[in-house]
Amino acid sequence: MSFRSHFTREKGKEYRRVWKEQGFKGLIKKYGWKIVVAVFFYYLIRDSILYILIPYLIAKGVLG
Repeated sequence: MSFRSHFTREKGKEYRRVWKEQGFKGLIKKYGWKIVVAVFFYYLIRDSILYILIPYLIAKGVLG
């Protein structure tokens, strides 16, 4: 199984359904800590780009 097969639109809907019905503990019980770590790293990378890298490049004059 590839990394992308875990994060399709249908899987996302399934993850949200489990979250709404069973909460955080149910999500961990059903899918394990891998999904939590993946979401954490997604937001870490996204926010680093938005709030650190882009303002830095603008300040250096690369983007602006």
